[in-house]
Amino acid sequence: MPVTPVDDGDAAPAPTTTGKRATPVRQNPDLLAFATLVWNRFRRNPIFWLGIIALVAPTLYDVASRGWGTDQAAHAPIVFATAIWIFARSARRAAIVAVPPKAWAAALALAPPLLLYIAARVTGLMEVRGLAAYLAVVAVLYAVGGARTLGVLWFPILYSIFLIPIPDTFVDIATQPVKLGISKAVVGLLSNLGLPVATSGVSIYIGQFELLIAAACAGLNSLISLTAIGSFYVYLRHNASWRYTLLLIMMIFPIAVFANFLRVMILVLLTYYAGEAVAQGFLHEAAGLFMFVVSVLTIFLIDKVLTMIGTRMGWMTA
Repeated sequence: MPVTPVDDGDAAPAPTTTGKRATPVRQNPDLLAFATLVWNRFRRNPIFWLGIIALVAPTLYDVASRGWGTDQAAHAPIVFATAIWIFARSARRAAIVAVPPKAWAAALALAPPLLLYIAARVTGLMEVRGLAAYLAVVAVLYAVGGARTLGVLWFPILYSIFLIPIPDTFVDIATQPVKLGISKAVVGLLSNLGLPVATSGVSIYIGQFELLIAAACAGLNSLISLTAIGSFYVYLRHNASWRYTLLLIMMIFPIAVFANFLRVMILVLLTYYAGEAVAQGFLHEAAGLFMFVVSVLTIFLIDKVLTMIGTRMGWMTA
């Protein structure tokens, strides 16, 4: 008598037999599926792929050795490791929808990054060189799987842009109005409390002490790190919803600026009451770390509140 198998929901379908021994069905891991696709492309044109590796590998090494140890790129090692994990997590879906473009379209997409890379090598601009290598990797992903693959990998592609160092000139220009705003806000609050404080540009004078608000205190470094952490958090919690990711990123900027406003005010008070040596020592770094942790927890709290409101209103699921 034939026996009908019981469907347990998650069980794989029983393999059919035609007189021969049945072969069990195995599913490849996500990373293996995409690696197989890449390997097939490599065998078709190894010179192209070896050229891309020769372009990206030394650039990534130089960027990591020169910039990842600074305050501006302290988040980069974490972003690098998590970006690889996200790519591996999305690799199977990217391989399934892959439709390689025409050869001329792939070459057209790769030409601008190569020209930018040559210009960066000539001028010695590391930041531009990193951007060119990044764009070259995106062009290669397009050559392997087409626009649909880029659509599946949109989040890890955008997330990886945090690996590119920011030019110092841009940092100075971007942080100047923020530094001025923070110094005026701190001086205005403390002067209303009766403390002898004044400001001139980005310098704060309190008692006999003078404090200069550096770029690190203006919030740009913490803004970039918070954006990277917030984006990764939204990806894990909300399945990479680009609308919600954009909404939370828009809230990160005022959080970072307010956190650094509190940091500067704490340092000014420490300088006035405990002296410059105390304020510029261990407590200086501790204040920055403490405010960063508070900012991250604030992002989590805002996400929790928005998720509760969105769930009750029917806009999103918890």
